[in-house]
Amino acid sequence: MTTEEQVQAIVKALEDRKGADIKVYDARGKSQLADFFVVATGAAAPHLKALVAETQAAMKNAGVKSYRTSGDPESGWIVVDYIDVVVHVFSPEARAYYALEKLWE
Repeated sequence: MTTEEQVQAIVKALEDRKGADIKVYDARGKSQLADFFVVATGAAAPHLKALVAETQAAMKNAGVKSYRTSGDPESGWIVVDYIDVVVHVFSPEARAYYALEKLWE
C-alpha cells in the first residue's frame, strides 16, 4: 500500500465515523517526521475513541500496523503514528488550543 493509499484509507475511515474538518497536510520534503499529517476533530471523548478505532481497523485490514498510539480520549488529543502518515484526532477545544495547522500552512 502506497503512502497516498494509506492517507486515502485513513480519511475514508475518519469520514465513515463522521470526523469533522478533516485536513491532510503533505509534508514531503518539509518534515523528517512523516510524509503526511492527517488532522480531524471529534465531538467528544467517545467520538475520538470511535474515530481512532475505525482508523486502526481500516489500516489493520489493509495490512498496515501503527508504530505507536499516544494520548487518550479524555485528554482531547490522540495521535496514531503509521511512520509515513501521522494521524491527529482532536476535541474541538484541543484542536483550537494546539493549532497544529499553523505549523504546516
